[in-house]
Amino acid sequence: MFGDSFFKKVENKTKVDKNTIMSLASKIQNSDMKDEKVIRDLIGEISTLTGKEVSEEKKKKIVEAVVNDKVPKDLNKYVEDQTKSN
Repeated sequence: MFGDSFFKKVENKTKVDKNTIMSLASKIQNSDMKDEKVIRDLIGEISTLTGKEVSEEKKKKIVEAVVNDKVPKDLNKYVEDQTKSN
């Protein structure tokens, strides 16, 4: 689904390796993404992995976006766009 270039971009940006990303993706697939606690736990885990603090306001926006299915469907394009803008 995603090529090595995708994982390389994510790894360069986050310092999180492909195996960790795949493990996290598996966890997300097997989680109830309509449950706010589950989403908040995942945000905390990702925050810890990347060493980036997530404000309460941003957590609230992320939870709202996920629960309401407002997450970009083409994550590869989204990552490319984010990489270009930063």
